[in-house]
Amino acid sequence: MAWGDCVSSLLSIFATAILPIIALAGVGVVLGRLRDVDIEPLNTVTVYVLVPALIFHSIATATFGESTLARIGVATAAYLVAMVVVAEGVGRLFGLDEPILSALVLVSAFPNSGNYGIPLSEFAFGAGGRSTAVVYLTAQAILLYTGGVYIAQRSGGTHGFGGMKRALKIPLVYAVIAGVLARWLGVVPPAESTAMATIAMVGNASIPVMLLILGIQLADTNYGAALSEVGIASVLKMAVAPVVGAVIALLVGFQDPTVARTFVLECATPAAITPLLLVVEFGGESAGGGLSVAEYVSTTVLVTTIMSVPILTVLIAVLESGVLV
Repeated sequence: MAWGDCVSSLLSIFATAILPIIALAGVGVVLGRLRDVDIEPLNTVTVYVLVPALIFHSIATATFGESTLARIGVATAAYLVAMVVVAEGVGRLFGLDEPILSALVLVSAFPNSGNYGIPLSEFAFGAGGRSTAVVYLTAQAILLYTGGVYIAQRSGGTHGFGGMKRALKIPLVYAVIAGVLARWLGVVPPAESTAMATIAMVGNASIPVMLLILGIQLADTNYGAALSEVGIASVLKMAVAPVVGAVIALLVGFQDPTVARTFVLECATPAAITPLLLVVEFGGESAGGGLSVAEYVSTTVLVTTIMSVPILTVLIAVLESGVLV
């Protein structure tokens, strides 16, 4: 491919897959700067209504079978375990102490597969990408509120799976179960029916709302002195994580190229804000040395989100070429 064609291809990918993310998240940033927006009600509606509808509709109407659903779940678990081990080792190698060590592990391992990943996957790979992304998100959410809570508790000097009950309360899990059962029992309503049209409308509303929430969260980011401290986490999240995701996708052997490519793309999305909530709620907030966990995590989210624009543009081009998967 000539250099001009390559640049044109990258610009096309940026315009179709990345720019919509930036535009809607940018509106959220501006709104967050101009108004004091409480995102808790928005987040509650998204988690308990919009995203479950999106998940049910995506799974119920997905063209891939139950074996593919299981492969996505296994691959997601394998990726998260691998990244936790890598981040833990790197953090200890660089002499990081708690609670920053646990914060590093969480932000390096858990990508923003919801607010960022689902819209991106749909813009990049269509309906198949969205269906894969919502299954990825659900598997990640289960592991986040079990293993992730364990890591967060460790940062405060306690151990145990105190978040197990919370995992059982996540509506995303039950949306997956309902979607799988509906497919298995053959009771999925026709796509043109009022029921499915309503569910699709509610689920589709989650895409812009999630991006607005992401922007509002970024608007509240106070990076300051933490900017120089997040290099390790940023490299792990935006350079190491995509490689780990690609290796696992090859090992799992997805039969559908769209599923494989979306899986790698989800692994490569920037750091999620949820680790901040976990460490603050279950672990220790003060990091000492003038750097708080909130500053560390929020700065990592900001930096990796900015880094993701060129990195994911190139990654999508590579994935579409079929070089990796």
